[in-house]
Amino acid sequence: MIGVMDRLAAVVPATDRPPTLAACLKALEAAAEPPEQVIVVSEPSGLGPAAARNRGAARAMCELLVFVDSDVAVHPDAFVRIRETFARNPGVAAVFGSYDDDPAEPDLVSGFRNLLHHHVHTQAAGPASTFWAGLGAIRADVFEELGGFDERRYPWPSVEDIELGARLHRRGHSVLLDPGIQGKHLKRWTLASMIRTDFSKRGIPWAELVLAGESDPGALNLGLRHRLSALASTSLLVSLGLRRYRVAAASAAAFTALNRDFYVLVARRRGPAQAGGGLVLHLTHSLTATAAAVVAGLRHAGHRNRARSANRNSEQRAGKVRSE
Repeated sequence: MIGVMDRLAAVVPATDRPPTLAACLKALEAAAEPPEQVIVVSEPSGLGPAAARNRGAARAMCELLVFVDSDVAVHPDAFVRIRETFARNPGVAAVFGSYDDDPAEPDLVSGFRNLLHHHVHTQAAGPASTFWAGLGAIRADVFEELGGFDERRYPWPSVEDIELGARLHRRGHSVLLDPGIQGKHLKRWTLASMIRTDFSKRGIPWAELVLAGESDPGALNLGLRHRLSALASTSLLVSLGLRRYRVAAASAAAFTALNRDFYVLVARRRGPAQAGGGLVLHLTHSLTATAAAVVAGLRHAGHRNRARSANRNSEQRAGKVRSE
């Protein structure tokens, strides 16, 4: 039987009026032990997801908030699993899940991008130092205590959920990643949208969080295997440019070996042709993320230099005043 503390409010940001919203809401309604409250934030148009989620949470009358993206169709047992996680772990503040391994869109880029997310989350199951708002739940009192998503810092889709998870971690709250809590991603990716997201929407701001000491440098996509993959992909690109083909071949082999399990997953779910295309896309993804980290590093260094310069100027002015 569901207790009072088990009540769920599902918050769906939908200010961009996505065509997938109907499928998202249908899955919420059809789920076992569905939320007691479903809040769709569709106004005002163009409101960022961080602000939309905050407005939805403010309307919630339940103890648990479940954030569900409007392009996600939750699995029938998603809310059962969420309820059970909080019931078994009273000290847990938040839990989040994963996309499933059967993306809705059949094309190469969508299959790659969504299966990569599934693979990364599956490999990182357990205690987490981050959060994912595509299908993630948090205790309402903890969410209120933290001030919700940082909508001023992130007025557009970015790493607002990662930043919230980092704050949860820094405040000593327990977060779990349970890849068994799944939803089907209904989004269609293109190569351009993938690169844009990996570079400017998530890559640069996530790296900036790490450089500022606000986020765990080993969380999810930033783990050791991913950093080694970035090194291998960069070595491959540079070696090709210098026509050092043996080094390039070794780098390609290392990259493939590091990510073998992922390519096996793609081959099993989408066939060998998409697995081969996935390797090329994965190299692109890795190089884009590396470029984002470099840009973030340069920005961070620039901010620090300007801060030091401002401090020196301030000290010099103060010294001049004292001498006069």
